[in-house]
Amino acid sequence: MKGANTLWVPGTDHAGIATQIVVERQLEQQKISRHDLGRKNFVARVWEWKEQSGSTITQQMRRLGASVDWGHEYFTMDDKLSGVVTDTFVQLYEQGLIYRGKRLVSWDPVLKSAVSDLEVESEEEDGFLWHIRYPLSDGSGSLVVATTRPRSRPRMTPTTTQWVCATACR
Repeated sequence: MKGANTLWVPGTDHAGIATQIVVERQLEQQKISRHDLGRKNFVARVWEWKEQSGSTITQQMRRLGASVDWGHEYFTMDDKLSGVVTDTFVQLYEQGLIYRGKRLVSWDPVLKSAVSDLEVESEEEDGFLWHIRYPLSDGSGSLVVATTRPRSRPRMTPTTTQWVCATACR
């Protein structure tokens, strides 16, 4: 560090979704679900796992001789740090430096949670794009809706057709 006084603050990330998957697999072996435990007890299990797994990372750092101040060690789920992270994201949003956008989210129906793109195994497959023509209720034309899942197409009535056209045709 070129002789400058520095402070290396050690810390570990909770890796939320990955951690949840690991803990749920452990529970699955015991024929228990996180829902059986309830939120409070499930979070306690996550903390137990963190103590076992998280210490592996810091033990490796110690064996490598990392010159850190262990008295300042943090974990992302610590109350103090979690609040700072939330405050920082709010501040960045208010300053226009980050934004919330509408985008595709991968949903895991088993976890009942969004999952990271890194945890999704994508698979390309040939498909077909169906174009379904719905007549407008006033008889003035039609609205064409394209879908790859015609079985989930909405049942149209004059009222819903007007609403779809009013929102889709803007």
